[in-house]
Amino acid sequence: MDSNTTNFSDIFKSSFLENTSSFSIVDSLLGLGLSFLIGLFIYMIYKKTFKGVIYSHSFNISLVIMTMATALVIMGISQNVLLSLGMVGALSIVRFRTPIKDPMDLVFLFWSVIAGILCGAGFLLLAIVGTIVIGIVIVLFGNKIKVENPYLLVVKYNNDRLGNQIESLINEKTKRFSLKSKSIIQHDEIEVTYEIRVKENDSAITSEISTMDCVNSAVMLSYDGNFTA
Repeated sequence: MDSNTTNFSDIFKSSFLENTSSFSIVDSLLGLGLSFLIGLFIYMIYKKTFKGVIYSHSFNISLVIMTMATALVIMGISQNVLLSLGMVGALSIVRFRTPIKDPMDLVFLFWSVIAGILCGAGFLLLAIVGTIVIGIVIVLFGNKIKVENPYLLVVKYNNDRLGNQIESLINEKTKRFSLKSKSIIQHDEIEVTYEIRVKENDSAITSEISTMDCVNSAVMLSYDGNFTA
């Protein structure tokens, strides 16, 4: 019989079934379970060491999901070279629009992805040891770093000569300050924005500036270090 002849049984051959038969449920559950535990560990480390302005619970939850999802993807593409190439091509056209302002958030994202890759590839012991070591390093250095929260002081006034008096008061009441912007809004009203470092979280400076003549308002806002002109 010719080897090129298609048999009746060849019609019902399915590469999908062949891939399913080579799929190990035990290994997959073990990898996903470990990635979930590592994701929870990353979740707790992030919550414990967070030093930003507003804690995002949804971002922290996404670290757990990202660890598991990455492990799942690696398990799938490790069985098929063509699938892995297609996955890389698909991910190359994805554009992530969520801004990452804190560099430490990017570190936690990268940590979650790496842990998921190790779990999906079967390097479970390496994933456990690496996660524990990184967690210890982040906790040790995170607790020793003293964060000096900056603030934005926005002052609106009508008399241009009042600017020097305001800066003298700010210089007296704060550790240091810098002018971020100065603009004329309307009817000769001037708005200035300063980045200030207060002494022991003293916010009384706004009350003192507000009592000055020709000052319309003085507002102090928490500032994450990213200024948009």
